Amino acid sequence: MLREILTEQLPIKMWLTEVEEGALEQARNIANLPFAFRHVALMPDCHQGFGMPIGGVLATRNVIIPNAVGVDIGCGMCAVQTSLTRVSHPVLKDLMHKIRSLVPLGFKHHAQKQSEQYMPAGWEVDTLEVVSREYDSACYQVGTLGGGNHFIEIQKGNDGHIWIMIHSGSRNIGKQVADHYNRLAIQLNEQWKSTVPRSAQLAWLPVDSPEGQAYLNEMQYCVDFALANRSLMMNRILDVFSDHFKGEFHTFPMINIAHNYAARELHFGEQVYVHRKGATLAEKGTAGIIPGSQGTHSYIVRGKGNPESFMSCSHGAGRLMGRKQAQRSLDLKEEIKKLDQKGIIHAVRSKGDLDEASGAYKNIGQVMRNQQDLVEVAVELSPLAVIKG
Repeated sequence: MLREILTEQLPIKMWLTEVEEGALEQARNIANLPFAFRHVALMPDCHQGFGMPIGGVLATRNVIIPNAVGVDIGCGMCAVQTSLTRVSHPVLKDLMHKIRSLVPLGFKHHAQKQSEQYMPAGWEVDTLEVVSREYDSACYQVGTLGGGNHFIEIQKGNDGHIWIMIHSGSRNIGKQVADHYNRLAIQLNEQWKSTVPRSAQLAWLPVDSPEGQAYLNEMQYCVDFALANRSLMMNRILDVFSDHFKGEFHTFPMINIAHNYAARELHFGEQVYVHRKGATLAEKGTAGIIPGSQGTHSYIVRGKGNPESFMSCSHGAGRLMGRKQAQRSLDLKEEIKKLDQKGIIHAVRSKGDLDEASGAYKNIGQVMRNQQDLVEVAVELSPLAVIKG
């Protein structure tokens, strides 16, 4: 931990020295919630979000806050280590072309409904109000990347192996669940004359209420859907590699970690609900993934189980500037040059792509140095080719 703020009802513990004023105001808001527990933790990639800062960790007693999870429920990372030790530039280009033909990007969905075998198993979907309404549409979206900062990346690890990494979430079904329960929480908070101001965007639901239980169930379905989504994309990408490399190719078990969810956990002797919004679990020994920005290193890590962060760490580099600001202020030629000099097959083509250029993000090296007490690096990964949503 690098800094602690003690001016609010609860301490704000920070793994960065400076944070934008908007994110700090949001951290003050959650530190003053009547049901917040122990302290608030801000990860080194922290920046402003809706209601709660991205890169924030909040534990609550008996209350769940939809906006403290966010709209892309279950968004997260998966990564697979392959047996390959090198892939030539021409082969990479061919592989990326084939991947693009199998994985819809941005707002695109599959033209055909995908088999229900790819959807989360073990759920009685009819009991979930929003999920049941959106289920059919989700069958066209499972196995699709989405937009924004979502990506598929081929990387070379300092372990000598080629890795495949995906960042994606729960697509529209997660947003629909998040929006529905946030609206419901706002309505109920107004009826209850909640002391939490509506302007804070932190409407809450009691965990033991029917509404709270419904949100927790639908949220968990979306976490499962996000994993199913990443798994299907990964399997189809691995099929592309297998078709090309034939018997020379095999893989190791997939690592998966979510960074937008809430879970009941034991901390400081109490069962509480830990909201991780743009933060990942870093229990002792837990395998995690911390990606950089386009063109920079990413990391496979192991958690150290630091209780002060509620056993959490950053989910990436974190934005240095907003999307519109990046498009206005970054130099397109310079950002392309940085990627070309590294020989990376990348996705920066026009001014509109600058919102996802490396210059729009914090320095991942500094982010990793700031959280040495939270994680240890297992593998450092260098990008070879990137597909952006």
